[in-house]
Amino acid sequence: MRHPHPRLIYVLPNLFTTASIFTGIISLTEASKGHFDTAAWLIFLSLIFDGLDGRVARLTHTCSRFGLELDSLADLVAFGVAPAMLLYFQFGKDYGRFGVLVSALFVIFGAIRLARFNVTDSCNDPRVFIGLPIPTAAIFVAGWSLLLEKHQLHSLGFELLFTALLVSLLMVSNIRYPSFKKIDLNRPLLLKTLVILTLTASLLYLFSHEGLALLITAYVLYGPFRTARLFYLRQR
Repeated sequence: MRHPHPRLIYVLPNLFTTASIFTGIISLTEASKGHFDTAAWLIFLSLIFDGLDGRVARLTHTCSRFGLELDSLADLVAFGVAPAMLLYFQFGKDYGRFGVLVSALFVIFGAIRLARFNVTDSCNDPRVFIGLPIPTAAIFVAGWSLLLEKHQLHSLGFELLFTALLVSLLMVSNIRYPSFKKIDLNRPLLLKTLVILTLTASLLYLFSHEGLALLITAYVLYGPFRTARLFYLRQR
């Protein structure tokens, strides 16, 4: 017997997408109130919703062009505007126009990154991203926001702003990053992966703020170091 409302299932992945937008807006309002820890964790929550919408769409075979466009708009809010405003309210407002500029460029370059991804996704190797993904840039800001707030290192605000500017440039660069979308967990790699994940979970358990900042920074730096190494090898 046919389900009376078969198209209602298409709403399910979009609910996770709208939840990501809603969480991003709450993060923005919390940052404006000075609740920086809450705002940063909400960005991580948006990341969970963002990861679930695509997986639910694939599991329920409800992928659609509408869902893809809505997902991009959600990413701009949750991973562009929300972290940019967290950065501004926590540190940027103390540095005048420079603080405004960094927050603005984070959103602008994030939008360019999303637009480029949308028009070139079918042409790219699914194992890599061209340019730093905007969710990664967002949790880089959120992770370091949590760490600096925990240790009351507000004197490093300028350094974080400058680093966020470099991260913004990485989003629109041609530097390649691993996507982890197509991971072949064959038997030789399964044990190594399990050991790495266990050690990572242990690190996060012992040092949650430091571990998050370290892991995301390692990923952000991987692209430029890999590119520099390949350039050096070619020159030789």
